[in-house]
Amino acid sequence: MRRVSEIIRGGDDFLVAAHVNPDGDAIGSTCAMGHILARLGKRFRLYNPSGLPTSYDFVTMPAPLETALPATMPAWTIILDCGAAERMGPELLDRIGETRIINIDHHLGNGDYGDENWVAVDQPAVGSMIALLAKDLGLALDGGLAEGVYLAVSTDTGFFTYGSTTPESLELAAEMLRGGLDLARMNMLINKQWTEARLRLWTEVMGSVGLFADKRVAVGVITRDMFRRTGTDSQDTENLINTIRRLKSVRVAVILREEKPGAYKFSLRSYGDDNVQAIAALFGGGGHRNASGGIIAAPLDEARRQMVDAITKSLELA
Repeated sequence: MRRVSEIIRGGDDFLVAAHVNPDGDAIGSTCAMGHILARLGKRFRLYNPSGLPTSYDFVTMPAPLETALPATMPAWTIILDCGAAERMGPELLDRIGETRIINIDHHLGNGDYGDENWVAVDQPAVGSMIALLAKDLGLALDGGLAEGVYLAVSTDTGFFTYGSTTPESLELAAEMLRGGLDLARMNMLINKQWTEARLRLWTEVMGSVGLFADKRVAVGVITRDMFRRTGTDSQDTENLINTIRRLKSVRVAVILREEKPGAYKFSLRSYGDDNVQAIAALFGGGGHRNASGGIIAAPLDEARRQMVDAITKSLELA
């Protein structure tokens, strides 16, 4: 962190980016980092090829979130919440040789692909890391900076209900509350974002859920036809898997989302000591102990069979 702090203090030309199809931590961290640079009077741009999801367009961004890279890359690019270099998107990946990379992340198996790497797997969110950085730079956690940090930490900890929640993350929320953050408003804005189309999609996905291994593994399916029928996209699937995980008998919840014919993006969620990161690694994926993902290149029935078999064997559920 201190090295990143030194670079920010001494530099004056930054691009801030996060993984494609950004979630709350990616957007919140991008927002918070932008506010840090703005308060320090630095030149910066915010970038994500997927743009700003409508579900998070309420957050006070310090600059527009651009979907195209600048013609001339800045001296430093800060990559946030990106567990693997490929997740930053092909456009930025093709041009990383034109800039120096600061890699700030909390995922297991990150790979340290940056010129400077701050990877803290004990942190519940990249947003909490940005809060530490802000305080090291002497900045108060208020205004838009606090909004970004809270969006990041609250969504990545399930509003402080996941096992990744730490005493420090709760103290961070209290500090921002004392600094004027309107928690009731933020929680309402984060959660009250559903559309009728999303409701229709979730209805279809819930109807697809199958139970395996004596109802201890639940698998839901999202196809491209479902997206077309309901007029939705991948942004409308956020947190869907956590609803499936609430089934009383379930230890591991799985979503298989069709990326292209014969390829499914899988998401895994568990509780406690059930390590789904190790299961994801079997398929070349990664993430956290209780939240991981990756890609299976197989038809749906085969992908589902492979995943259920891997979970059953890994967690000895047979």
